[in-house]
Amino acid sequence: MRNANPFRPLLLIVLLTISPLLSADEKARILVLGDSLSAGYGIELEESWVSLLAERVAENHPYQVVNASVSGETSGGGLARLPALLKEHTPALVILELGGNDGLRGHPLNIMQQQLDSIIQKSQDAGAQVLLLGMQIPPNYGQRYTERFHQVYTQLAKKYELAYVPFFLEGVAVDRDLMQRDGIHPTAEAQPAMLDNVWVGLEPLLKNQD
Repeated sequence: MRNANPFRPLLLIVLLTISPLLSADEKARILVLGDSLSAGYGIELEESWVSLLAERVAENHPYQVVNASVSGETSGGGLARLPALLKEHTPALVILELGGNDGLRGHPLNIMQQQLDSIIQKSQDAGAQVLLLGMQIPPNYGQRYTERFHQVYTQLAKKYELAYVPFFLEGVAVDRDLMQRDGIHPTAEAQPAMLDNVWVGLEPLLKNQD
């Protein structure tokens, strides 16, 4: 297993050129707003599902992928950074992958829901479609908290009629061979499966944008 590079900047903004037919300014952008699961923690950045996403999108869609994911990020941190990101990148699509750290730290779920709700609202107000990636957590804080945590995503997806992936780590989290030693972060070998989970929700949005 590779160890994370301690000198890697906290904020990974990765602009991946996708189509040689358009200049960078002409390409629509996909903004990935996530935590360590999307920031490539413990693996090489080019192995992460976001980098693999850029490669897959490049086959048929003229998009530029912006990875604004930060290891350790919470819904509150993402909300605080969002206005500047929207202003700088004016994304057509936002992939929202946050909340896992809120749940693992036992944050109040009503506040987490409010913060994710605000991220969705601000993204839509800026003209972006949102793909919500749902998460599940172990029952460290009791079964009620665990169930309510997952319901946050379901309720938001229903409220805003979002494209929605119920569990981002479906087929990965239960396989020890696909998880790093900490039991939290997927290995490089798991990244294609994570991308496949995202692609189910993302591909229809890309076709609609085209």
